Amino acid sequence: MNLLLVILGFILLVVGGEFLVRSSVALSFKFNISKMVIGMTVVSFATSAPELLVSLQAALSGSPAIAINNVIGSNIANIGLVLGITAMVGVIAVDKSFYKVNWPVMMIFSIILYYFLINDYLLTAIEGGILFLALILFLIFLIRNSRKDMVVEEVDEALSVVSNFKIILWLVIGALALYFGSEWLVTGSKEIARSIGVSEAVIGVSLIAVGTSVPELAASVIAAAKQEKAISLGNLIGSNIFNIGSVLGLTAIIKPIPVTELQILSNDIFWMLGFAAILIPIIFIPKKLQISRAKGFFLVFAYGVFMFMVFTSGK
Repeated sequence: MNLLLVILGFILLVVGGEFLVRSSVALSFKFNISKMVIGMTVVSFATSAPELLVSLQAALSGSPAIAINNVIGSNIANIGLVLGITAMVGVIAVDKSFYKVNWPVMMIFSIILYYFLINDYLLTAIEGGILFLALILFLIFLIRNSRKDMVVEEVDEALSVVSNFKIILWLVIGALALYFGSEWLVTGSKEIARSIGVSEAVIGVSLIAVGTSVPELAASVIAAAKQEKAISLGNLIGSNIFNIGSVLGLTAIIKPIPVTELQILSNDIFWMLGFAAILIPIIFIPKKLQISRAKGFFLVFAYGVFMFMVFTSGK
């Protein structure tokens, strides 16, 4: 029954996220917002909605370890699993803006998150506000310095002619699916953690994190298989920045998040920092600005080691 709740929760999160993206983009077109700005802001926020609802639901229901590790685990999965498997399907070319802008910003957000948590074992509303404000400033910087040829989230122009009734209907469906999906996923995951004797932090960094990364994995692998040039390392890294800035930032503003399980700060967050840091030597050695199949295999192998260690040490 708990496994069924988790599966239904994942399905509803995917469905809810898709409807929220569609309605948000259609609404943005109504306000004459440019396609580039929609892709960099509206779509990015909407695609972070499932993680946000899961973290918020976990924090409000007394499971702060799931709230934090949902984000930490998603950020690790985005690099180790999503980027790794995508590179194994097809070699990924790396844009210079990655190491000049996106990667440094991701590292800054990650280190600030670690500092906020280790400082008093609590992510306060003020700290959440700082993370969210930093994200907004980063987006303003990106929009002001954007080039016409830069790759942003794909926006479906057909959504520019959607009726107001459809937009409202999609918003309602999306909101309901995200609400019930997050509630069922968190409830089912907590019960699974109890039944197999692992901590909620382990479930948060593994089962929930992988589940909320599946849509990105599917989209990236399909794009790689079609050999589309629009596979952007920047979009994946942007997702990691959004997870910290919007998901944890907004959750902490609504409900401060305490660190209840020490392995989050003694182990999990160092894996997140490690996966982020390893990207620089990976894109420069041996072939510059390229993530080959071998490098992708290395990332997936490292992710497998991480998951093995999580389950063997997290009981």
